[in-house]
Amino acid sequence: MCCAAPRRAERGRGRGSGRSRAGQQRSAAMSRRVVRQSKFRHVFGQPVKADQMYEDIRVSKVTWDSSFCAVNPKFLAIIVESGGGGAFMVLPLAKTGRVDKNHPLVTGHTAPVLDIDWCPHNDNVIASASEDTTVMVWQIPDYVPVRSITEPVVTLEGHSKRVGIICWHPTARNVLLSAGCDNLVILWNVGTGEMLLALEDMHTDLIYNVGWNRNGSLLVTTCKDKKVRVIDPRKQTVVAERFAPHEGLRPVRAIFTREGHIFTTGFTRMSQRELGLWDPKNFEEPIALQEMDTSNGVLLPFYDADSSIVYLCGKGDSSIRYFEITDEAPYVHYLNTYSSKEPQRGMGFMPKRGLDVSKCEIARFFKLHERKCEPIVMTVPRKSDLFQDDLYPDTPGPEPALEADEWLSGKDAEPILISLRDGYVPVKNRELKVVKKNILDNKPPPGPRRSHSNADISQTPVLDEVLEEIRVLKETVQAQEKRISALEHKLCQFTNGTD
Repeated sequence: MCCAAPRRAERGRGRGSGRSRAGQQRSAAMSRRVVRQSKFRHVFGQPVKADQMYEDIRVSKVTWDSSFCAVNPKFLAIIVESGGGGAFMVLPLAKTGRVDKNHPLVTGHTAPVLDIDWCPHNDNVIASASEDTTVMVWQIPDYVPVRSITEPVVTLEGHSKRVGIICWHPTARNVLLSAGCDNLVILWNVGTGEMLLALEDMHTDLIYNVGWNRNGSLLVTTCKDKKVRVIDPRKQTVVAERFAPHEGLRPVRAIFTREGHIFTTGFTRMSQRELGLWDPKNFEEPIALQEMDTSNGVLLPFYDADSSIVYLCGKGDSSIRYFEITDEAPYVHYLNTYSSKEPQRGMGFMPKRGLDVSKCEIARFFKLHERKCEPIVMTVPRKSDLFQDDLYPDTPGPEPALEADEWLSGKDAEPILISLRDGYVPVKNRELKVVKKNILDNKPPPGPRRSHSNADISQTPVLDEVLEEIRVLKETVQAQEKRISALEHKLCQFTNGTD
């Protein structure tokens, strides 16, 4: 890989430039051999066996550069094709194999779903963004429901055009970010259903991606206007910006590293894919800039802060490249490439607490094909069966460090870390309660109807009876759904036993 250097005004394709690039690669390889030791040099990827895949899933065909897939230690969620609206499917991780064509979906959007994201502080809560201009937040039960889930816990309405990006705050409870094609970024308090902040007039064109830094104090965004911006959302100011970190016209992606640097992927003027590492305090010169290959697919970066490894998955590619980011030149070190035969439609990335530490697993991807989802396991081979402390430093756990109001008032906190020494066991279903503010609870409506006191008095008991009956029926339906699900589970066990 070539090392950090300012770009030349024009990159030639002649033999001379090829020779110099090869020389740079050789010298970088020699410096790696002589100087650099890394425990991640031998990371290798391996797909799971066929019976551990998720088959017969109609993955969405919407043309949008999101990952179409989200995973956590409990569930796998995939945006799927659906007639007359938008939907995504949620599967328990253990439910591998062929998916029933009548498997319940999460439906509620009136147009295609463009992005989904699991809440980092509650494994049963997921948010979805849609072309219908809304964001919806859903509670997913631990048992498999019999019917599709159609009622979100809360619907967030504030965008005027389709919403293509959502991202939960890494340390504050119930804070959700959404970005729409109205060039607007909105921060929500999901616990109250209210808008916390609207970042207006910052982006002049379509927003490509948004990412939080480690403690959620800053945002990095990329935009069709070719600018990468670092934003302080609470002050509603742009702290730093860089015009055209990559000279090509295709979309750019940007993420924060653990050290506060910004890692970008984009295209050169000659349409070669390129990666860059930048210091936002000195945005003019890159720390590192490397050309990769010629392909049209936008590179989606997935970053593991614990190991400082970034994995690059191109839409339409059939490979995953991975690099280690260090403080030694050339700063972004190529590790290896996982290659397969079939291209990926999207990709999910498991949080660290969902990995199998007994097998030295340091990453797990969920690769979307046209009709299935294939888990790919990344491991570091070790001879010892003991817990590998160097591979698994304490990692962010499911507990938030701040409440939404604390964060909004200006407080910052690092993620609350947990040890993976004994493995991570997901906690049981925790219900997301939404308490909407400024709602006239149990107060009679204003207006002339209040003068009809006799009618109000006579109708109130009837209304109370109807509401109570609805409540009882809802409880009955939920109880029956749980019972049916338990019986189906028993039937499956019985069927498998007799086979």
